[in-house]
Amino acid sequence: MRHLWLAAWADIIESLRTRWFQVYTAIFGGVVVLLFVFGLTESRVMGFTGLSRLLITYIQLTMAILPIFVLITTVRSVAGDREAGVFEYMLSLPISLGAWFWGKLLGRFVVVFLPVFLAMAGAVVWALIKSAEVPWFMFGYYTALLVVLAWCFLGIGMLISSVARTADVAQGAAFVIWLALILLLDLILLGILIRGGLSPEGAVAVALANPLQVFRTAAMMLFDAQLVMLGPTAFIILDFFGHAGYLIWALVYPLLIGTLCAAVGYQLFRRSDLP
Repeated sequence: MRHLWLAAWADIIESLRTRWFQVYTAIFGGVVVLLFVFGLTESRVMGFTGLSRLLITYIQLTMAILPIFVLITTVRSVAGDREAGVFEYMLSLPISLGAWFWGKLLGRFVVVFLPVFLAMAGAVVWALIKSAEVPWFMFGYYTALLVVLAWCFLGIGMLISSVARTADVAQGAAFVIWLALILLLDLILLGILIRGGLSPEGAVAVALANPLQVFRTAAMMLFDAQLVMLGPTAFIILDFFGHAGYLIWALVYPLLIGTLCAAVGYQLFRRSDLP
């Protein structure tokens, strides 16, 4: 465990020095500042006022930005170290492959999650200072969603990084996967599948295999409990999961995807020709 935490701390320190982390932090901090500047905390839209409106907008923007940042930066971790010859140095140290791999994953999780969370927490602190109403359940659930979303794409990123032999190939694969997940959100995927004769239930099941779709629907459910914006698709989701059941599933499913991908990536990494 000591080696695992040392590997995690080393990755955190290394990431804090990089330019991508500065850009990453500035983007999410800037998003919250802009939302305050535009007065979203003081507006009323569809009955939502104060911090609720800001959180709704912030979580939708995060869904588009966070995955690509996580993928592009994570896939360079293993593939980049392989190209740089870090493995030869690492294998000369008294640290196991498991401690290095999982420590790197945990360190990267801290780095990618904290700026997103601190930006959202800063909005809550500002709302408390202004004596505005704070939707604590929404804040807590959105925080949990950000945890599982970051973990999910970290796991996918570590899997890609373990398979790819070069950092350029890893980055290209990461971008293709992110683009495919974006393009296969419900509006495109469901229309194609239903036109092809697939049952609505089957089409919804395929759509919900996409972790981005699961995340998007759960974020939507907190301000649209009946999922009116999804149309008839909402009846299938609510009949099968129920409201509370789907909110729980949206936390469990991405967590399982990330853990499974990371575990497979570790097995491939351990069996590969490291040098």
